[in-house]
Amino acid sequence: MTDVTAPPATLDDAILAGERAALARAITLAESRRADHREQAQALIQRLLPRTGGALRVGITGVPGVGKSTAIDALGTYLTAKGHKVAVLAVDPSSSRTGGSILGDKTRMARLAVDPNAYIRPSPSSGTLGGVAAKTRETMLLCEAAGFDIILVETVGVGQSETAVADLTDFFLVLMLPNAGDELQGIKKGIIELADMIAVNKADGNGANAARAAAAQYRAALHILAPASALWSTPVVTISGLTGEGLDALWTKIMDHHARHEAKGLIAERRRRQDVKWMWAMVQDRLQAKLRHDPALKARTPELERAVAAGELTATLAAEEIAKALGL
Repeated sequence: MTDVTAPPATLDDAILAGERAALARAITLAESRRADHREQAQALIQRLLPRTGGALRVGITGVPGVGKSTAIDALGTYLTAKGHKVAVLAVDPSSSRTGGSILGDKTRMARLAVDPNAYIRPSPSSGTLGGVAAKTRETMLLCEAAGFDIILVETVGVGQSETAVADLTDFFLVLMLPNAGDELQGIKKGIIELADMIAVNKADGNGANAARAAAAQYRAALHILAPASALWSTPVVTISGLTGEGLDALWTKIMDHHARHEAKGLIAERRRRQDVKWMWAMVQDRLQAKLRHDPALKARTPELERAVAAGELTATLAAEEIAKALGL
C-alpha cells in the first residue's frame, strides 16, 4: 500500500502506477482549503500535466428520477468489460451541507463501486459553481494521470451546473424521461442546445413504447435548432440503464463523435478554450472568496448594502469602494 505521507516525487510515481491510495491522497490535497495543501496539489498537478489529457471526457446530466445512477452504473460496467478504466466524478453546486447526492449515488452504483477498473469520486460543495467545477477538473486530471481512459462527469445539480459540465468535457450526454411532457420545455431550459446526444432512459418493459414516442418528439424539436457543428447533428437514442439495452449503440455514437472531431483537431481546440475559460472562472472565484473572507470588507459590506438600499449611496460609488478595497 502507498504511504500517503510520502514525499511528492514518490506520490507522483504512485499515481502514475495507478495506486488508488495515492490518487485519493492527491485529490484530498486538491480539495483542501488549506493554503499549503493547495500549493502541494498545484505543484503535483503541474508535474503530472504531461501525462494528462489522454482520456475521453463525457459529461452526463438528467433531471431527478431519470435513472442517472443506474444508467451510469450500467454504462461504466459496459465500458470496464471492454477493457477501459472508468472514473465517475460529480459536479454539484447545489448543496453547501451534504456535498452532493453523488455520495448516495455511490452506494446505488453497486457494480461500479466494487469494480477494480472503476473509481467514483464526489466533488465537495464549496459554495460556488466555479470552485466546485475547478476541483472536479483537477480531480479529472489526476485520474487521467492515474491511467483512467474514460472520465464520466455527472452533474447532480440543475441550471448552471449543466453548462459547467459541458465546459469540462468533450461530449455532453443528456438523459431524458419518457412521458416528460412538452419537448419544447427542454429547449426553453437551454439543455438541448448543450447536448451532443439525447438518450431517453427507461426504455424497457411498459416504458419502451413511451420512450420511443419521447425520442421522436425530441428529434422533432431538434429540427428547430441549427446544429452546433457542421460535423455533427445531435442524435436521439433510447436506452435502458436497468437492462443495458441500447448502451452499445450509445457508445458507438460517442466514439463516432470523438473520431470526427479529433480528426479535425476540434477536441484539442475545445479543451484549449475550456482551459482559458476556467482560468478566468478561478480568478472570479478568488475575488469572491476575498469578498467573503476579508475582515475589513466583511465589516463594511453590510453598511454599504444598507446605504444603497436606503437610497443614501449610489450603487456605482458603493461598487467603487469595494473595488478599491480589493485593490482594483
